[in-house]
Order: sequence, then C-alpha cells, then structure tokens
Amino acid sequence: MYIIGLTGGIASGKSTVSKMLSELGACIIDADKCAHKLMEPYEPAWYAIVNFFGEDILRPDKTIDRNLLGNKIFNDSEARKSLDSITHPIIKNYIEERISEFVRVGCGILVLDVPLLYEVGWQYMVNEVWVVYIERETQIQRLMKRNNLSYEQARARINSQMDLTIKAELADKVIDNSKDINNTKCQVHASWERAVSQQQ
Repeated sequence: MYIIGLTGGIASGKSTVSKMLSELGACIIDADKCAHKLMEPYEPAWYAIVNFFGEDILRPDKTIDRNLLGNKIFNDSEARKSLDSITHPIIKNYIEERISEFVRVGCGILVLDVPLLYEVGWQYMVNEVWVVYIERETQIQRLMKRNNLSYEQARARINSQMDLTIKAELADKVIDNSKDINNTKCQVHASWERAVSQQQ
C-alpha cells in the first residue's frame, strides 16, 4: 500500500482535495474525523480532555463544547500544548489501527489527511507528502467567511499552525489552490497518476 500524507492549513482547501482523491479511488483516513469520534462522550479522548480542562467545557448533553475549548486553547499556547499532548497519542494509535485495517482489505493508495502532519511529526508514517497551498491573506479571508470569525480570530487560528510557505517547502508535492477549482483538479489528477505509477 502506498500512503500519501495530505496536509495544508486551516481553510486552505484540503478537504476539497481529499474529496477529489476519494473520487479517484483513494482510501481516506481523515484525522479530524478520527479526533471528533474519539472526543464523543465517554470515548478515550473525551475522558482525557474532561479530566484536564474540567466539566465546564461540556454542554448539557455531555458533548464537548468545541467553540469553548477552541477559545481556551487558541489564546493560550500552554493550554494548546497540553491538549495536544493529551489527544495526539490517542488519535495516533487509532489511526495506526485504521491503517492496518486498510492493509488487510488490500487498499492500493491510502490518503492520510492530517492538518497538523508536520507539527505533530507524523510525516514518517507516509510515502510522500502533499501540501495544499494558498496565500496567507486568502486563507484568512476564507476562514473568516467559513467560520464567521473576526480578522483577529482567524489570524490567531492560522498562527497556531505552521506557516503554509514552510509546509510547501517541505512537501513532496504542492497543490496550489489559489485559482479556480478546475485548476486544482488538474494538479490533483496529475499528481494522482504519478502516485499510482509509484505504487505499482
């Protein structure tokens, strides 16, 4: 099995590229979806987060108030580091189990969709890394529109991640998502064909 690590920045269009790869036949592991599952009430990450941050981050139905948690960590780098140290090992173990499942069913190309691939040092888990890139100001504007945030709130969230320019320099393949959707699709298809040839 050939593994592509797909990463980028918040609101860079990574999910769009992931969807295109799924349509081309890739198996997908979405780290954010894995994290959400593990943060559901009484799942492993849920217990760890509640033990650390307290029950005041819970809604009445016992789900974690992600907006409240987000505000806590995006304005406090130490709190963010604590959350990462709590949740990342749990998520990584779960992802490794999912990878093993895809190996067993004979998946040819697996896309490991991880927003913080470089930040958490998981690039060793993949054969090559693709970075979805857009210019910083475009990224801020897209995030403001998508999440209904102020300029400062959007910038704070983007600043919590590694600069996209640095990620692009580290990548094996850069997908430039600054133009229209067809331009992005052409890049994805070309890179997919190259990955298929590598896998064979």
